Amino acid sequence: MERQRLDKWLWHARVVRARTQAASLVEAGRVRVNGLRQTSPGHPLRIADVLTIRLDRGIRILRITGFAERRGGPTVARALYDDLSNASGEAAGE
Repeated sequence: MERQRLDKWLWHARVVRARTQAASLVEAGRVRVNGLRQTSPGHPLRIADVLTIRLDRGIRILRITGFAERRGGPTVARALYDDLSNASGEAAGE
């Protein structure tokens, strides 16, 4: 699998609880892919794309490292991305 829909990936990676929530998040303009705001839930993602996601509890920055055929448990979901949110916070604090 070389590409995956943005809403589907957000759901598989357990960023949101339901795929409809993922679509709403994207349509509201709260997700950027490589710095560009996306409003289409069907936007294709590729490995190494960087997502900036504005959630109610803060901002997450995730680099895509993989795709899944179906939604798995938290361990499987965590293998789909590198979380850059903490890395950028640590660099700013130095």
